[in-house]
Amino acid sequence: MNLRSTAMLLCALAVALVQAACAQRAEIRPPAIRAIGDEVLHWNQPAVRENCPEGRFGFLWVQPVEGPACIRYFASSDIEGARIAIVQFSGDRDAVMDQPPARISGNTEALRTADAQKNRDRAGVPWIFVARPGTYGSSGNHRQRRQPVEFHALDAALDALMQRHRIQRLVILGHSGGATAGAALLTLGRTRVACAVLTSGAYGLLERARLLGRSRDGRTDTTGSTRFYDPLDHVDGVVPDAARRIVLIGNREDQNTPFALQERFAEALQRAGHRVEIRTAAAEPPDFHDLKDRAGPNAAAACAREAMYAEPRGTER
Repeated sequence: MNLRSTAMLLCALAVALVQAACAQRAEIRPPAIRAIGDEVLHWNQPAVRENCPEGRFGFLWVQPVEGPACIRYFASSDIEGARIAIVQFSGDRDAVMDQPPARISGNTEALRTADAQKNRDRAGVPWIFVARPGTYGSSGNHRQRRQPVEFHALDAALDALMQRHRIQRLVILGHSGGATAGAALLTLGRTRVACAVLTSGAYGLLERARLLGRSRDGRTDTTGSTRFYDPLDHVDGVVPDAARRIVLIGNREDQNTPFALQERFAEALQRAGHRVEIRTAAAEPPDFHDLKDRAGPNAAAACAREAMYAEPRGTER
């Protein structure tokens, strides 16, 4: 082998060694840091002012009677100055609240926001997911669900949300425990509600607990508390509004929130002179509690569109 050939061989060997080293470095390169929106949301946390940035989108620092709360919300586009927006409350999440946050489905700001945008695109109406206390980053204790501390925090949060984003009216959409929350907000005197769509809601909380065999000595609700707030006991707090619709949707075979108690709540509202309708929908076996075919979201979207078309542009309540 001549000198030139030897030099070329050494050069090729050097290039190969450099490439191998680069490849090795690439293999051990640390993972990219996740964007803030991809960080998991924490559950059952106390309200800490420093963790609830003032004025930051997605955070509401409120002062209900029980003490301060930081309520998280995740919104689609087009909520600024909206004539109407759908506000969604989830059902109970006690089955997952003690899991590591990274294992809870949909438990990041990015995923919750993407879900709100997807619902907005389907509905054609701005959509806001408001996290109940103790869930999806909101402060509070989810074990205290269906108590005044939960409902007062949500009520104050909706006031702050509407003021911050200049939203004129809401459509409230809630499922199961979220439906109970929506009903409770009506009984607390909430106005500027075009429609409330409440699916598979829990009412008659003491009787429900007894029927399910989950009441302690017949005095507690299913959470074991005697401090529950039952919308069925507070129907007289619902403000009259002839334009507002209240739509209850459930399944007669519901094994979680008895349909007979949903009917009882609807009848109490009707007797008080409110515009109410109760519907049935197909539901997932074996509990027949979670409704099929997006029955709740579709009803909320239809109600929102009807309210927009019925009211002249620029009118405020």
